[in-house]
Amino acid sequence: MKQKFDITGMTCSACANHVEKAVNKLPGTNNTNVNLMQNVLQIDYDNTQTTPDDIKQAVEHAGYGISEQGKIEVSSKDNKLEKAAHDMKVRLTFSIILLIPLMYISMGHMLGLPLPDFLSGLHNAITYAMVQFLITLIIIYLNRSYFINGFRALIHRAPSMDSLIAIGSSAALLYGIYAIIQMGLGLAYQDWNLVEQYHMDLYFESAGTIVTLITVGKYLESRSKGKTNDAIKKLMDLSPKVAIVERNGKEMEVAIEEVVKDDIIIVKSGSTIPVDGVIIEGSATINEAAITGESLPIEKTINANVTGGTISVSGFFKMQATRVGEDTTLSQIIKLVEDANASKAPIAKLADKVSGVFVPIVIAIAIIATITWLLLGYSVSFSLSIGIAVLIISCPCALGLATPTAIMVGTGKGAEYGILFKTAESLESMKNAEVVVLDKTGTVTKGKPIVTDIVVNDSISEKELLQIALNIENASEHPLAQAISTYAKEKNLEAQKLDTFEQIPGQGIKASQNGKQYLAGNEKMMKAFQVNLEKFSDTAAAMANIGKTPLYFCEDNHILGLIALADTVKENSKQAIQELQNMGIDVVLLTGDNKKTAQAIANQVGVHTIISDVLPQEKEKHIREIKAQNKHVIMVGDGINDAPALARADVGLAIGAGTDIAIDSADVVLMKSDLLDVVTAIQLSHATIRNIKQNLFWAFIYNTIGIPIAAGLFYPAFNLTLNPMLGSAAMSLSSLFVVSNALRLRFFKPNTNNRIKVKATKGETRVMKKIMYIDGMSCKHCEGRVNEALNAIDGVDASVDLDNNLANITLHKDVSDDTLKNAVEDAGYTVTSIKAG
Repeated sequence: MKQKFDITGMTCSACANHVEKAVNKLPGTNNTNVNLMQNVLQIDYDNTQTTPDDIKQAVEHAGYGISEQGKIEVSSKDNKLEKAAHDMKVRLTFSIILLIPLMYISMGHMLGLPLPDFLSGLHNAITYAMVQFLITLIIIYLNRSYFINGFRALIHRAPSMDSLIAIGSSAALLYGIYAIIQMGLGLAYQDWNLVEQYHMDLYFESAGTIVTLITVGKYLESRSKGKTNDAIKKLMDLSPKVAIVERNGKEMEVAIEEVVKDDIIIVKSGSTIPVDGVIIEGSATINEAAITGESLPIEKTINANVTGGTISVSGFFKMQATRVGEDTTLSQIIKLVEDANASKAPIAKLADKVSGVFVPIVIAIAIIATITWLLLGYSVSFSLSIGIAVLIISCPCALGLATPTAIMVGTGKGAEYGILFKTAESLESMKNAEVVVLDKTGTVTKGKPIVTDIVVNDSISEKELLQIALNIENASEHPLAQAISTYAKEKNLEAQKLDTFEQIPGQGIKASQNGKQYLAGNEKMMKAFQVNLEKFSDTAAAMANIGKTPLYFCEDNHILGLIALADTVKENSKQAIQELQNMGIDVVLLTGDNKKTAQAIANQVGVHTIISDVLPQEKEKHIREIKAQNKHVIMVGDGINDAPALARADVGLAIGAGTDIAIDSADVVLMKSDLLDVVTAIQLSHATIRNIKQNLFWAFIYNTIGIPIAAGLFYPAFNLTLNPMLGSAAMSLSSLFVVSNALRLRFFKPNTNNRIKVKATKGETRVMKKIMYIDGMSCKHCEGRVNEALNAIDGVDASVDLDNNLANITLHKDVSDDTLKNAVEDAGYTVTSIKAG
């Protein structure tokens, strides 16, 4: 089972490593990850071998606190963070207030500043030292957590960053106490030389300054770290606290936790939709930007799905709750983002390996450096300052923060764009993409056939054919039949009752009405009933060659005409594929459709490699074959039949509108059905890993340069050493730099030009209608040519009306009037005007 625990007392990556090692020793534990940023232990374990109590004992024995993580409550989580930040701010404020007089007393004389009489002169040396000692003790008490955690880690033989701070500060403090004793002996024996030697050789200000500067760094770091979690906070804030439900015919306001599945919920203009559901009454314009990243509002009507956390900009509707509580889309998104934050990217292993041995090595270097300088004849104070400086400047804060900060910001930024990375590994792995394999239906195409062309015989009008088609197809559940019925009803036609109805599998429908016999189906059916298709054979062949499916309609074995349907390409598919190819990535179209249909779609979107006629169970095999060529494969799909292939790929991406099985099998979920998000995900992966490498470089180079200087290697030649106080300031700044650098990812923007923001599914519309007036059309063939010219434009659905010399145009994307005009005039006709529909 998988479980999360909150860990307390961790301060650096060495702590996180020690917790991981302690837990990994337990039987039946797998995939143990400790997130330093969130102070969370995420573990997958066999509960027949290990219990939560065993895990708690292991962590506590390692020297850290632990508690089980329950359901996340936004308010309690925020209060916890706010309290921690407030406590640190108070601690820092009092530390600075006390540090000011400490620095004045200890170093004011160097600037010629006067001291009170009771602190001046060698005869007041003990008083002078004791005042500093007492102030320093208060500062250390305020910041005692460093010492408690640091020495506890030493006792458990797992030294951490706090151990370095505790040892360094304690060394300075102990040396100061030693100096007080020496001055006491000097005063007792009237040995003024001894008193003078130690009078100004105190290190209390160093101890106080070190812990105060560390706290300054920690405070600034905590404020910056809080910003890395902004994405999750914003998502949590989307959920309303109450909902208006209708129960027993009455409206009542209830807490969001009390909403149950199938509740009827009332949503008014300007309010936030509380849970996932389906509209059963009314309509509204809904802003889904917070969930999908889609900036334009969407019109939704009856039977449209709505998502909790989105906002009803205008309108009024009633909805039936389908998902509540932790099952809502918003809750699932929050869980995915948190799980990704808590997981560990492969690149983090480098930092883990280094930090695991780093602290013990630093302690050894500090001891060796101190002894070496003593043996070389230097004073105890000089040698001790060298050792303290090594301990302080080497704190591995920056090293431990390098990866998790960037991962948190990267996954949060992905969530803003509607891209949900389930693990940090999937975020890192995206950048290695060499081949992107795309499922066709529902991924590259919309997955819903629509009517594209209507070609009629001279004896019948288009409206008459459409009425006959509606009568026949309305009773069928076949997707093509439903597409024709929907199209006809949009033309304000109503289905008329048939006398007989017979569905012929794989061919079409045979029906009768008012004594007339009708056939509706494919070429195979027409040939079976010996219908002459010669008049439409060339037109039908041309349509088939560009991926359209022609359905014939005849009355008493006399052909009336044909209606062509096609699964149209999504608005951004062609651009997305072009962007992937520009990045040097091979794109493969994988589909169960026949080669001719697959080739037609491939030609539209610019894919050069096609794998067609693939059975559902064979998709995984083809992914395996591509991987066998030592290529890093990304698979994008949306259906149940894509699940094995998504799991087999190096990274599986599921379209958010797909099935739950596909989403469960994938590593990344694209909330929008937009292939441009694949491009965004890859670019975000590159940006995040580049940021991590920058952070790791800074952390490593900082210690590589800082430790030799602190150890005094450059002192003999250049008289260069590092004061412990400057070391503590530099250490804090290094951590702040790493976190700030990670926060730059918040300004990431995908480099995809002219992204088209369109989404249209059942109950949702975002389209533009135009009317084009045309001169020069004189027959049905002219009408057909203009119809074909307009519908060949990506994002255009057109219906040409010969009787009125116009075309009704529906735009699913931005298409200029010049583009529309040129298409018609290239076909040999004149456009007189274009007006809004």
